[in-house]
Amino acid sequence: MSFRAIRCAVALGWVLALCVFRAWMLRLRGPLTMEQRALWMQWACRRALKAAGVRYRVEGVPPTHGLVVCNHLSYLDILILSAAMPCFFVSKIEIGGWPFFGSAARMSGAIFLDRASRVSAVSVAEQMSERLKLPIPLVLFPEGTSTDGSQVLRFHSGLFNPATSAGVPITTAAVGYATCDGMPERELCWYGDALLVTHLIKVLGVADFSARVRFGPPRVCAGRRAAADQTHDEIAAMHAEMRLP
Repeated sequence: MSFRAIRCAVALGWVLALCVFRAWMLRLRGPLTMEQRALWMQWACRRALKAAGVRYRVEGVPPTHGLVVCNHLSYLDILILSAAMPCFFVSKIEIGGWPFFGSAARMSGAIFLDRASRVSAVSVAEQMSERLKLPIPLVLFPEGTSTDGSQVLRFHSGLFNPATSAGVPITTAAVGYATCDGMPERELCWYGDALLVTHLIKVLGVADFSARVRFGPPRVCAGRRAAADQTHDEIAAMHAEMRLP
């Protein structure tokens, strides 16, 4: 492990401890509203990114409500999107069992989806319908998995239904990674069978790691399949443009 990685790991450890303390203090004041949970997540993610040495840039206007759909490159996407705006996430159920990250996800108000369960999909859709009534955006990664960034996978359309049925706006977002020395984006992504700890150590050791998140204009879409196809094409185009030198 490089000296930079050790230094960032120590700083990140202090930040995580501070996040836990802040969450504990908030809970002492009584039950948290969903808005308070999203704001805590934003506060925590901004500090975690700074400790990890990851710079981020926001392009476009982050939405204040509705559904946000985004490509998925890594667990870092969650930190970057949360830093850009208070929001909730639809997350895979496995995250709920991760050390610290699972507790943070529950604290932040994440909705957990078991992709192998039809009952879970129905429950998640119902929860999404309720969240979409709040003045906080709900983020969905419709690819269903993180990738190496070489392409944006076809979107699963099922969880677009709560937004299209309610007529709430859907905003596209594209995340991209880069370094000053031109390291390929796929080297910064977390996908496949890569271990979380191994990837995190690698990220902490990378100098000049930067991320961009670009938001498109919100739109109201008629029909989940049309919404999935339209947002997929827009996000794929935005991400391809972000990868150009």
